[in-house]
Amino acid sequence: MKMPRLGLGTFRLKGEQALASVRMGLELGYRHLDTAQIYDNEAEVGQALAESGVARSDVFVTTKIWTEHLAADKLAASLKESLRKLRLEQVDLTLIHWPSPDGATPLADTMQALLAAREAGLSAAIGVSNFPVALMREAAQVVGADNIATNQVELHPYLQSPALRAAARELGVHLTAYMPLAYGKVIDDPAIQAVGARHGATAAQVSLAWLMAKGYAVIPSSTRRENLAANLKARELVLDAGDIAALDALDRGERLVSPDFAPQWD
Repeated sequence: MKMPRLGLGTFRLKGEQALASVRMGLELGYRHLDTAQIYDNEAEVGQALAESGVARSDVFVTTKIWTEHLAADKLAASLKESLRKLRLEQVDLTLIHWPSPDGATPLADTMQALLAAREAGLSAAIGVSNFPVALMREAAQVVGADNIATNQVELHPYLQSPALRAAARELGVHLTAYMPLAYGKVIDDPAIQAVGARHGATAAQVSLAWLMAKGYAVIPSSTRRENLAANLKARELVLDAGDIAALDALDRGERLVSPDFAPQWD
């Protein structure tokens, strides 16, 4: 199943909040759900999907393997536990959430175990997340770039990562943008608001449309129904070259997610 270009992120959503957001999202028409082991909401995502009445075959589900489970003898078991929580026999996409801190687990071991999990039918596709250029290249060498469905990374108007984008394009690796609204910073940006005013669109819609125009998938999140509905409409917004150039000019290398175990960024 092809990954829908706009999905529903669930980072920082827990318990009833996660359940309500995913329920609303599915009701509104979202067909791409993004979760992770460390989010501690796979069970709620699975419950919302099971109770939605939406056919399983119509929904693209992504989860991510946490760093504690990257060893070859742990990865598959952890993915099976994710499937149990999600109430699924298979996820559509499984990602390595973060590279192993300090390289404690060899990347080759992890990628080979991930590929084996796909071949065992636990996941229809596999990929990586938060991988800078060197590690993305290394992962591609281990399993082949054609086996890496996406690299999910922080991307927004203030962090455009040109080196990573160029390497991904060279390898043929798709990018998924998380934090696409920069923790809401885009909403108050005058340059983005000006583009929105020309189209009768919100700044959030403009930012999402800009990312999608570049070929990325986007996974914004919200707990408010009106915002979830508005984000979906970004798929209908067509930006012209001037609009895209206006957002291109906003890059300032502002990274918002960089935990102490993060890899060396480009």
